[in-house]
Amino acid sequence: MYLAVSGNIGSGKSSLTALLSQRYALTPVYEAVDENPYLEDFYRDLEAGGPARYAFHSQVFFLAKQLEQHLGSVNPRPRVIQDRTVFEDAAIFARNLFTTGQLDGRDWSTYTALYEGIAPALRTPDLLLYLRCDLPTLRARISKRGRSFEQRIPDEYLGRLNALYEEWVGAYRLSPVLAVPGDELDFVADPGAFAWVCEQLEVRGLDRPVLGPGAAP
Repeated sequence: MYLAVSGNIGSGKSSLTALLSQRYALTPVYEAVDENPYLEDFYRDLEAGGPARYAFHSQVFFLAKQLEQHLGSVNPRPRVIQDRTVFEDAAIFARNLFTTGQLDGRDWSTYTALYEGIAPALRTPDLLLYLRCDLPTLRARISKRGRSFEQRIPDEYLGRLNALYEEWVGAYRLSPVLAVPGDELDFVADPGAFAWVCEQLEVRGLDRPVLGPGAAP
């Protein structure tokens, strides 16, 4: 089972990935946010409203890391859960930068060629878990986790990403999709909400591994 967890910045992907990986013995693969040396500069430019000088650099870094993770961890492992896929990063984040003029045509063509060149070699998810959250929920969770550079993200940017997520999920055909109402369900703080997510995943084929002697339930 390859379970992909998708959603906007602050939707709770990493937290849910950690919880589900422990419950179902899935190998977790996390987005390399804290490793990206361009991301803080990118958000600073975004806040200032000027040219995003580091947009291309940041996207190519994420693309390279995601491809490395996919080929090294996602493709070969039988049970894996991934926090944001390369598929949505290309279709939503990179596309948003191009349509808003933060990536010019030359950079967009280069990025697209890199992505399309490797995409056929990538395993596709068995199930996509989409965390749907409105802006107030995203803002609250971004504030709570405390990454200073994320506090600068404009509401307009998050709103455009939300719109692109809805468009992408509506056209997504790589696997079945489970949409989670993130505004209503706090799966980190509320055990009942997490249980609901687990029930929905199990109905769709995610199984708990058989435990060996002496293992905890």
